[in-house]
Parts: sequence; structure tokens; C-alpha cells
Amino acid sequence: MSVLTRDHGSLRILTLNDPQRRNPLSPEMVSGLLKALEAAEQEPSVRALILTGAGSAFSAGADLEFLKTVTTAGAEANYAHSRELMRLFHRVYTFPKPTIAAIQGPAVAGGAGLATACDLAVLSETARIGYTEVKIGFVAALVGVILVRNVGEKHAKELLLTGKLVSAREAYRMGLVNRVVPQEQVLDEALGLAEEVIAGAPTSLALTKELLHALPGMGLEDGFRLATIANAWVRETSDLAEGIAAFFEKRAPKFGV
Repeated sequence: MSVLTRDHGSLRILTLNDPQRRNPLSPEMVSGLLKALEAAEQEPSVRALILTGAGSAFSAGADLEFLKTVTTAGAEANYAHSRELMRLFHRVYTFPKPTIAAIQGPAVAGGAGLATACDLAVLSETARIGYTEVKIGFVAALVGVILVRNVGEKHAKELLLTGKLVSAREAYRMGLVNRVVPQEQVLDEALGLAEEVIAGAPTSLALTKELLHALPGMGLEDGFRLATIANAWVRETSDLAEGIAAFFEKRAPKFGV
């Protein structure tokens, strides 16, 4: 099975499971992740996702054995494969529930892209991360759309044009990851971070993600207009009503009940 799924309370852990090949983004892996994401979105009991890799690596990126064959298969086949990768990165980036990458080992090329598409990331202090596509004549086109939003144009250019692997400390400095911890603590740290996040209301979390994705491409007035709509809409949700009631009753809110 290319993707293993297990639940930790209301958190779902998706594990890329091809450790002997360092968890490449093969067609099977991409398909497995898309199916797992669809299932997780449909289950109200799942509040957040954690993506990690089996074995010593998070993901080595594209399956080069497959890529070697598809490059000679013609424009239609190549576009179809590119479209599936785009679907995966877009799906993770826009997933309505919080997503956290638990990067216990190297995240390279498309593997780094998958981690970048997650909302938050925890990185092992011994791991490295990088977008190495230019080193083999490829291009990190899909992740570039997200990366420039995360770290800004100068950092994105440095990472994508050099194709270098950066240390955990440098990744943290650039804003690629949120936390750096010892390797054996990566998953526990990601779980703890997820628990912090899901203390918030599901509707609030989903709406906050939508706003943060939309606002960078907007002018100031359009941004305030969209924020006003969101601010007004959320006032009518059951989550806000429950949150206010819990505040006055001095108890923990029970969202989604």
C-alpha cells in the first residue's frame, strides 16, 4: 500500500509508504494520497492531517524511473502526469482542514513541494530540504506557485535557481518550516502542534485558510472587502454561538456537536 492511514484521536496521519525507494511521488503514491485526502475531508471526526514518510526519508520527490518512461510518451501523457501532480499539491494546499508535514528525513524536489503545500511543517534537526529539479534539467514549476507565497521572491529564487539542499536551521530561517526538533521527536511535535490548532473552531480554521490564500493576490481595498464578508458570515455560524456560550459558561467549547 503506497499510503498508510491511522488515526490519533481526531488527527489523521498519512504515511508515504515506499521506504526502500525513499517514498517517491509515483503515480500510485499520488493516487493514494488523493484518495486519502478525499476520505479525510468527508469524515467529520477527522479535524487535521499529518503527512509523514516511512523509513529514513520524507520523500525523494518524483519517481525518476517513471519519469524516464513518460518523457518519451508524448505531450498528452506528460500533461496528464503533470496535471495529477498539480491536483495533489493544490489539494493539500487548499485542504479545508489543517495540514502539517512531519519531516523526519530528507524532503527533496517534489517531496519538498509536498511538505511546502502543507499549512505547517515540523523538521528534524538532522534533515535537509530542497527543490533540486534544476540539477537534472527539470523545473519546480508546481511548487513555485506556493513557495513564493511562503518565503518571498528572493528566497524562492535562491532555492529554485540553485537547487541546493538547505539545513534545518536555514530552512527555519527562511520560513520553510515552523519548528525544528530532534528526529525522534518530529511526529510527537507535529501531533502536539496539530492539537494546538484544532482547539479552534472548524469553520474558523477553514475560513482563515481561505483568507490567507486569497489575500496575497489582492489590493488593499479588495482585501478589506473580502475580510469584511468573512467577518460578517462567521457571525451566523453555530461554531461562534458555541464558542461564545462556552466563554460565558466557563467551559471548553464543543464545536461541531
